[in-house]
Amino acid sequence: MNRFNLHQFICAATGRAESYFKKDIENNFAELSKRIDGKSVLVIGGAGTIGSSYIRAILRFKPKKVYVIDTDENGLTELVRDVRSTVGLNVPDEFITYPINFSDPVFTKIFLQKGPFEIVANFAAHKHVRSEKDEFSIEAMINNNVIRAKSLLDLLMEHKPERFFCVSTDKAANPVNVMGASKKLMEEVIMAYSKYIPITTARFANVAFSNGSLLYGFLERMMKQQPFSGPSNIKRYFVSPEESGQLCMLACMLGNSGSIFFPKLDPEKDMQTFETIGVKLLQAHGLEAVFCKNEEDARQFAFHLKPDSKLYPVYFFESDTSGEKTYEEFFTDAETLVNNEFEALGYVKDYPAKSLEEVNTMFERFNYLFQKNNIRKADIVQLMAEFIPNFEHIEKGKNLDQRM
Repeated sequence: MNRFNLHQFICAATGRAESYFKKDIENNFAELSKRIDGKSVLVIGGAGTIGSSYIRAILRFKPKKVYVIDTDENGLTELVRDVRSTVGLNVPDEFITYPINFSDPVFTKIFLQKGPFEIVANFAAHKHVRSEKDEFSIEAMINNNVIRAKSLLDLLMEHKPERFFCVSTDKAANPVNVMGASKKLMEEVIMAYSKYIPITTARFANVAFSNGSLLYGFLERMMKQQPFSGPSNIKRYFVSPEESGQLCMLACMLGNSGSIFFPKLDPEKDMQTFETIGVKLLQAHGLEAVFCKNEEDARQFAFHLKPDSKLYPVYFFESDTSGEKTYEEFFTDAETLVNNEFEALGYVKDYPAKSLEEVNTMFERFNYLFQKNNIRKADIVQLMAEFIPNFEHIEKGKNLDQRM
């Protein structure tokens, strides 16, 4: 029986038969073991694709205990089943998951009573550009990506870990959407604290078929016999879920405080469109893409598909929604890069960190704005731009929830 193997497909789609970071892990295995084995690990947002992949990367070594926090109870259940069903993982006796929010008072109780934790990693975040809709969704995004992150850092200041990692995004480099700008604000916050706590972060590519991603949506559409749809003019780098966890582990364990890591991918060779991967996915299932003129034609084509048909409807279009960048970048011209220390990783060093006083002023401004009941999306964007000089928001009056 032929079964579709998603991992093999991702390897074929990215053109990498093995992990992009394999050599860096091999070259630094002894140091990674030294920094992970016997240590207590706390992972926040560990049920998501990147957080769970980070946990699997950590479990290739021998941590003393692992605590996982996430609001996704179902995701935590699958995480436990997955790690306990995978060959080669060293799951400690004290591997415990909690379906709670890290801003809840009970989280502080867990942190204080079950710690100290030498390694802390935060993956809890709004990660989708589609979350940029209006003033309500943006306020929630900033609360999660920035304000709660600062509260966590204030707690860590009193109980300092050996390593703290907080995930960023490629969209934080020259941001054009609110999600990327919120992550840029998060970078500003953690860099201010990096003078006092060993902190690293990473900007990286799209994680292929991660939970909620457009490529993951293609699999959902196939199961429901619905058309594929997406932008035709957007190019992105892609890494596998395994690679995403390894990148974060390497950045967390090996980086100097204040470093922003990124993969050294080739813009000519490694960037692809969603359309290209969508067509390849259909071909891997023995299907042929039929390009439709609009959403309604695609829906009707899918609705009338016969069970034995080898044709499948797709509708790809030029992006016309707010905050969509047509290309991907990991750093700006103003940042100082180190590209010769690792095989597949580069990093930004000497980041011009703000002071804690400047960060506190920023938070006072946001808290004052959010106390109002009649704020507009434009008010929040304007305030973000005051703290991020290179934030050039692309507003088109249309968001991704208005697309198929």
